[in-house]
Amino acid sequence: MLDVDDPHQAVKGVRYTERTVTTGDGVALAVREYGSRTSAEHTVVLLHGLCLDQTSWDVVLRPMLRRWGRKVRVITYDHRGHGRSGHAPIRTYRIDQAASDLADVLAALDVTGPLTLAGHSMGGMIALAYLSRPASQRPAHPVGLVLVATAAGKVTERGMGRLLATPAVRMLCGLAHHVQLDAAERVIRAVAPSVCVAVARAGGFGDDERTTFLSTSARVIGRTSLTTAAGFLTSMRDYDVYSALGAICAQTTVISGELDVMTPPSHSYNMAEAIPGATHSRVAAAGHMLLDEAPDVVNAAIADAITTELIVGADRDLDDLDSAVVAAFGA
Repeated sequence: MLDVDDPHQAVKGVRYTERTVTTGDGVALAVREYGSRTSAEHTVVLLHGLCLDQTSWDVVLRPMLRRWGRKVRVITYDHRGHGRSGHAPIRTYRIDQAASDLADVLAALDVTGPLTLAGHSMGGMIALAYLSRPASQRPAHPVGLVLVATAAGKVTERGMGRLLATPAVRMLCGLAHHVQLDAAERVIRAVAPSVCVAVARAGGFGDDERTTFLSTSARVIGRTSLTTAAGFLTSMRDYDVYSALGAICAQTTVISGELDVMTPPSHSYNMAEAIPGATHSRVAAAGHMLLDEAPDVVNAAIADAITTELIVGADRDLDDLDSAVVAAFGA
């Protein structure tokens, strides 16, 4: 279900329409739509990471809109439990459910033409989970895919993802799943800082990884529902879509930061090898937050997907015109 909240909003001079999409299980998602669905030749959907919101894409979004104008329609939204979207039962804070939410957004906003999905961190996981769904459960089929600082699985085997397998983190996540929502939030918020410090000391990480973990956990505790984080983190332990990568037909660019300890570059190497025709852009001296650290690289990958499809689309139009001329007048 789709509602229009305010068609006259603007962010730093860029106008957008604010919408609410209600998912199949009744969660209200806060959506922004930039551009017109009738005049645009290409749609780009931007998917944010865990404990962030759709505004994390703003630094990439503004130059994209300046470059493409009315040719491109851009859709952003807050995942369930994030930003201004509604909260939901913790059992629904899963990557596969978020992929279903993406399908609901695409259907509600009537995305039928050329589409590029771009996902950062958990957003990239959601894009891949969407592509692993049966074709009948995908209302739109992307021609472009941009995966930024993300993974296709094996999250607990590398980098800071190894923390998800530690007893302390398992305890916190289990508490969130088995205690009433409000009580769980209070208890986790009280004990999480001490647990995070203990895990950082005992986790076998280097100084940079330890510093990154502590600063990230402080940000999460400060701005995100910890039950939301616990739900999605639990889901990441089981998340694995490697078996679906070989069937991806979209033009794919994988982008990694060489200093990323959240989703180490080895994840990106594996994805680029498994997805047919994928390219891998490596950003030196950059970490996990590539939307801020390397927005030009991300924008270039999205632009490449758009440009390629516009050229292919123009060629198709010429072929159709040639066929029509031949049919009307003969060879």
